[in-house]
Amino acid sequence: MRNNTLLTFLARRPSTTTTHNPNLRWRFFCSPPSSSSTGPNNKLFVGGLSWSMDEKSLKDAFSSFGEVTEVKIVYDRDSGRSRGFGFVNFTNEDDAQVARDAMDGKALLGRPLRVTYALERVRGGHVVVPRLSDSGDANS
Repeated sequence: MRNNTLLTFLARRPSTTTTHNPNLRWRFFCSPPSSSSTGPNNKLFVGGLSWSMDEKSLKDAFSSFGEVTEVKIVYDRDSGRSRGFGFVNFTNEDDAQVARDAMDGKALLGRPLRVTYALERVRGGHVVVPRLSDSGDANS
């Protein structure tokens, strides 16, 4: 019985349209952020990295905004090639916010970066993440 309840919960999906914003779509389930990560935090997600970017170069690019404590580029397990994104940790929230504001949309090694706050990864729970539709059509 418990297993059926869990499957029913996981299978439920909210309506693809909302009364507040018809362009809002539900993209996928992911782990919810912890309560401490609802606002700005010290960890930034950096997307759009060049394939040739290494962790030292990424750290150098962000260290002018404050003390960087850790840099991690995510690599494909099978090929060993960069997946095009990584994370940059700062010692304080203010430096992370300044770096996010300054670097989001800026080109680094010929590619525009997408810089946002990283969400805390929590195992177990599910949350729905909204995504704006590309076409603007609420019925597609």
